[in-house]
Amino acid sequence: MSILYDEGQQAIATESRRVLDARMDKARLLPLLEQVGQFDQPFWDTAVEQGWTGLAIAEEHGGLGLGLAELGLVAQAAGAATSGAPFLTGGYGLAQALAQGSDAALAAEWLPRLAAGEVTGCVAFAEGNAALPPKPAVTFADGKLNGTKPAVPGGIAADAALVWAQGSDGPVLVVTGLAGSARSPVDSYDNTRLYANLAFADTPATVIASGAAAQNLALDVLARMAVVTAHEQVGGAEALLYIARDYAVTRKAFGQLIGAFQSIKHRIAEMYGLVEVARANCIHAAACADGLAGTGEFIAAAAAARISATEAYDTNSRDCVQIHGGIGVTWEMGLHLHMRRARSLAVECGSLVFWEDVLVDRLAGDVK
Repeated sequence: MSILYDEGQQAIATESRRVLDARMDKARLLPLLEQVGQFDQPFWDTAVEQGWTGLAIAEEHGGLGLGLAELGLVAQAAGAATSGAPFLTGGYGLAQALAQGSDAALAAEWLPRLAAGEVTGCVAFAEGNAALPPKPAVTFADGKLNGTKPAVPGGIAADAALVWAQGSDGPVLVVTGLAGSARSPVDSYDNTRLYANLAFADTPATVIASGAAAQNLALDVLARMAVVTAHEQVGGAEALLYIARDYAVTRKAFGQLIGAFQSIKHRIAEMYGLVEVARANCIHAAACADGLAGTGEFIAAAAAARISATEAYDTNSRDCVQIHGGIGVTWEMGLHLHMRRARSLAVECGSLVFWEDVLVDRLAGDVK
């Protein structure tokens, strides 16, 4: 399986990065970190204008009919620019569930609107430390949801949600509109992620999968979202690599460039290695999603991408600050954008522990 991008994919990567570099502004992004309920609206307007919202949605529903690799490249550009809104990932997860689910009428209702950027979506699976709880606290009965999903990314402003709930015979996947649902914003380390507690009280919802089908679809959606997130993490990690390199070849200490010191050389080399390993894993996972969706190989590839990208972004955000010394922690330097985003993305779509368990189970042959 190739781990190289074709000409079309390279064009998407180049153009998305060019557009975002021209439109992103650190002075606009920094205050958003501490403003609960606000997000990067210019980025979302750009995403709709550029057609990124429908990139991985089928043409029959108004999308462009491309794949996870292409969406991942856009997410990678967003990660590099520390722009973005959680809807790009959450909307993709919701769209994939609708496309693979059992309710064609519901898919026909929501997918064209998601593709056009008229509505936004979020995915509400996690409860506590469990990314996919075996017995969700949120319940579904008689067509209605009850209970609370905590700290849902994008929950403050999303129009619809894909919810993992407990039905009468086990977990089910349901889709619900959020127009009448109670939402309480969660003040977080990176408020641009729009975390909110979603409270359901006899909220109407529609089942799209139940039983074993619900479990399989939920894990597939979670894996796809993890791959998008991994691409975003790679974009951020690579940007930090370049920031650290550029500083090391301009900053002097003791009469010479700090890039000449062996400790700095080794640290930047390690940052580069982490980025390239994570990038290769992301490309492989995206390729598997197109040809091996729903299989153990895709889930394992997604887990590997998620694990390596999380390590890369976390490590590079810390090392970049360290290379900059005292000015690295100043607000004006802007490394807060990457540091906070790295920590936030590390816990979305399942933690490292969750994906490590998933990967080990599949490598050991315990799960097919």
